Amino acid sequence: MKINRHLCLATLVACYAMSVSNAVQAEAPGIRADCVEYFDRLRRRPGDPPREAHRCDEPGLSPAVWGDLPYFAAIPDRWRIVNAVGYPERLWDPYHGNNVLKGDRPAFGNDWFVAFNLISDSTFEGRRLPTPVGIATSPDPGELDVPGDVDQTAFTQNVLLEAVLYKGETIFRPPDYELRILPVLNFTRVEVGEAGILRADPTAGTTRSDNFVGIQGLFLDKHLRNVSDRFDFDSLRIGIQPITADFRGFLFQDSPVGIRLFGTRNNNRWQYNIGVFRRLEKDSNSGLNDISADLREDDVLLFNLYRQDFPILGFTSQIALVHNRNSEIDDPFVDANGFLARPAAIGVQRNREYEVTYVGYNGDGHIGRWNLTASAYYAFGTEKPATFTGLESDISAAFAAVEVSRDFDWLRLRATLIYGSGDDDPYDDKSTGFDAIFENPLIAGADTSFWIRQAVPLLGGGRVTLSSQNGLLNSLRSSKAHGQSNFTNPGLLLAGVGVDMEITPKIRASINANQLWFDDTAVLEVARNQGNIDKSIGQDLSLAITYRPLISQNVILRVAGSALVPADGYKQLFGSDTAYSVLANLILAY
Repeated sequence: MKINRHLCLATLVACYAMSVSNAVQAEAPGIRADCVEYFDRLRRRPGDPPREAHRCDEPGLSPAVWGDLPYFAAIPDRWRIVNAVGYPERLWDPYHGNNVLKGDRPAFGNDWFVAFNLISDSTFEGRRLPTPVGIATSPDPGELDVPGDVDQTAFTQNVLLEAVLYKGETIFRPPDYELRILPVLNFTRVEVGEAGILRADPTAGTTRSDNFVGIQGLFLDKHLRNVSDRFDFDSLRIGIQPITADFRGFLFQDSPVGIRLFGTRNNNRWQYNIGVFRRLEKDSNSGLNDISADLREDDVLLFNLYRQDFPILGFTSQIALVHNRNSEIDDPFVDANGFLARPAAIGVQRNREYEVTYVGYNGDGHIGRWNLTASAYYAFGTEKPATFTGLESDISAAFAAVEVSRDFDWLRLRATLIYGSGDDDPYDDKSTGFDAIFENPLIAGADTSFWIRQAVPLLGGGRVTLSSQNGLLNSLRSSKAHGQSNFTNPGLLLAGVGVDMEITPKIRASINANQLWFDDTAVLEVARNQGNIDKSIGQDLSLAITYRPLISQNVILRVAGSALVPADGYKQLFGSDTAYSVLANLILAY
């Protein structure tokens, strides 16, 4: 709740007023006189002189009366206190008034509340990254090299409209019922230097403007029961809902349609999720859910269990068991821009199906003054056909990530190590390249990192990208929106350092430097028909500055720049030019 600090003070003031009111004393118990001075101190502003404590012999406050009164007085509900102390109704100001649109008081009956959220997310980006040239369609008739014009610009505008209807107070317990809908309105405009990049039809030109409305949330949540007097609970959620398999979005972070049972035990120390989900098709350009398309034959069965303060105080451990079954073996899928998305245009280019199980451990918290995030997954299963052989192949792959940081006054220093196994022989019956289901990693700079933010195409090796947009792993997918997991890939090694600086309460700066390598280049050598590709990718350098003028999340301005300084392996694939990206992002929230 966004007015908790006001409610706390309002509660104390109201209780104090009740304690000195004869009318209130006649109808309901008050509080003991030795608490009055405490409340009076709380009401004083900094610099005010001390006030004389109220005495028990004041009119209406006889010692006999106070001796029979309890320490605490029951009050019927919290919103009447807000009204009693004179908070005005301000629909357009969630922070300085009573707002029914933010759930400060019931909208219907005695316990039906509504909450509305409105967020504008605007991003402008300029970038230079490897771009293939359509030799027959290049706007420059003298351009015959494989890498073409590398300059690109993009503008993206998202408007999130979230509406929630729920029954029951939610200060200490989950709501009895919750109905939530989250549509997102998107507008995107992209301009590139080469024809045939934005759309398969080269006559479509080098600019693309597109709009779309996606549904990122549409679910009903039913509170099944409380299992303790501390409101440990079981709840059931059905519909399109956000779900994440781990703390940092390494494996699966999406908004699929499904059913989920979740709850807590032992004063919230144990938390669990059990869910069955089917993934939705995405819009090709915005990446939002497209509910007008058929559901994908891509199912996720998920179980995770959290334990707070384990193995030590301040650290949370989690185990995850996730099964992904993909049976998209029907006709090939072509995206909205005319490009083949399933199967990926690499290797044998045949429709694939796979079943893979992920077993993982994740931890997040602090050990003394050290902050620690750790993640490890092992993936096993089968796929048919494999990317390059066309035969059935056994999946056996691993992933690990660790981030260690420590705070020094206004500085936080970070160190990061990430490993995703690669495939050392694309022609055997083993697929050992690790790939996620749908990743959105929050590590090593996240979306300000060049390698994580940008989808770098594998020029001359098929119409796939090394790592997907907002992706960490070199999975060689056709796209993040429509692509299937690919366990025949070169893998990844990353070692990085970073620093977060709270320059002022309004300004934060983050600097990241990551060294990148392929785990094994055998797959790249086969795809490119090019031998002896070096493992080194290069140095990913980024700087991000975040400005919050209101010292809240309501207005956030972020500017960032990143660059990839190429090493030998990258130069052999794309040349020696430094790739970079600059962006400005403005978020306005109500």
